[in-house]
Amino acid sequence: MDLEPLRAHIRSAEGYRDKPYRCPAGKLTIGYGTNIEQISREEAEWLLRHRLDQAIAEVHRRWPWAERMSDVRRQALYDMAYNMGVPTLAQFRKMLGAMEAGDYARAAAEALDSLWARQVGQRARRIAQMIREG
Repeated sequence: MDLEPLRAHIRSAEGYRDKPYRCPAGKLTIGYGTNIEQISREEAEWLLRHRLDQAIAEVHRRWPWAERMSDVRRQALYDMAYNMGVPTLAQFRKMLGAMEAGDYARAAAEALDSLWARQVGQRARRIAQMIREG
């Protein structure tokens, strides 16, 4: 069965919203009427894979030098990209410059000298260690 006509109908009936909103039943909703108060583990895993793949592709598009780093350092960069989004990661100019130059001790220090590090705590310390020790 071709489900595209049904998808088109649902898109039209629900409308698209890129920000969470309350539906008429009071449920927190996003996209085309997707209730985000009850997502399954399978949906969460799909979102993780999809968003991480997007973040990795964007990291390599913006910073092709990342390919020359060790797997561990690339994973640290991917983790940051996933966590805060690539546009916010791009604001870490000193850290990224140090990484590109291979000055990983400075890059780790720059990562830790940020509001992000204060917000995420242990995660930032782990990522900084990955960058520093590679």
